[in-house]
Amino acid sequence: MNLKLLSAVALGAMAMAAPAAAQDKTVKIGVLSDMSSLYSDIGGPGSKIAAEMAVEDSGLKAKGWTIEVLGGDHQNKPDVGTSLARQWYDVEKVDMIADTPNSGVALAVSNVTKEKNRIHLNSGGASADLTGKACTPNTLSATYDTYMLANGTGKALTKAGGDTWFFLTADYAFGAALERDTSAVVTANGGKVLGGVKHPLNTSDFSSFLLQAQASKAKVIGLANAGGDTTNSIKQASEFGITAGGQKLAALLLFINDVHGLGLKTAQGLTFTESFYWDMNDATRAFSKRFQERSAKKANPSMVQAGVYAGVLHYLKVLEAMGGNSHDGAAIVAKMKATPAEDKLFGKANFREDGRRMVNAYLFEVKKPEESKGPWDYYKKIADIPAEDAARPLAQSECPLVKK
Repeated sequence: MNLKLLSAVALGAMAMAAPAAAQDKTVKIGVLSDMSSLYSDIGGPGSKIAAEMAVEDSGLKAKGWTIEVLGGDHQNKPDVGTSLARQWYDVEKVDMIADTPNSGVALAVSNVTKEKNRIHLNSGGASADLTGKACTPNTLSATYDTYMLANGTGKALTKAGGDTWFFLTADYAFGAALERDTSAVVTANGGKVLGGVKHPLNTSDFSSFLLQAQASKAKVIGLANAGGDTTNSIKQASEFGITAGGQKLAALLLFINDVHGLGLKTAQGLTFTESFYWDMNDATRAFSKRFQERSAKKANPSMVQAGVYAGVLHYLKVLEAMGGNSHDGAAIVAKMKATPAEDKLFGKANFREDGRRMVNAYLFEVKKPEESKGPWDYYKKIADIPAEDAARPLAQSECPLVKK
């Protein structure tokens, strides 16, 4: 067989193989989360439940698709997260990793995902750098970020008279980003940052940090932490009489699960920003009821878990529209950005070129015990924050994908 004939045969084989590849209807989704520590309630097993619910609601299994959802524990360690991500991509042939609470893990997994040309659907990692200077063509941020939190809670409290701040900051990527973004908002609105102190992740004793904050005489103590660190900070601040002494706590990242654990007596009056609350409308209530029935703790879904559901559902809708799974992460992410995204939890909210989903946010306050009408009735809405105000303007973006 001559060389020209061999080339023709090879080209023909490739042409026949391309449509077959495009019709591949197998998908593997890995939910990489904190399954056992301080972020396990806001993500963890509940995020895997959310992904499974999205698979069910997509209807693809009934149409002959094979979709598997795996769960893994990154233990809040970037090296553990990247090791598991590589194993999933190389050995398990996982197409997409979802969730990743802990910004250090999220940033590391984002890099591995780009290297392997798969998909990273971040819902738990808060650092705005994921859609900023560290953005990649393979990573999407589905729910919130530190810019949103700063421009919600930070701006509101500063404008309300809380013009001096002291930060208690988790000593890793998330805490640094949240303190940075909130400090910028405070100073831009006429406030002043008096200082701050960093604490290790998953701290049980905040006494020395809180005493420094108390001694600063700052009107607002900004908690640039999350999960168990936030609830421990709030509990111990109450025990030390800090809030009774006139200083206000700013829970810069607070979740429904945190409020549930604290109880309304301790959490009442806290102001914070979220993009999802279970009691917003009939659709969010129906989803949350289904989720709660499956939850081992009978908990309502957090903002992170809602974001996993909505993001996975959009991903599967896009795969169906493409006629199958090409397993080309960057190409699928580009299609996800180009396709209008709408679901019953966040409404119409598309993904931008930097990977940030343009969800609306809300400024909430925790109700007083006497204001609550029943279990999980914890929030009252103070203000709406349009998506355009909740996300960093593209004109200010450091993401190399953004055309200026």
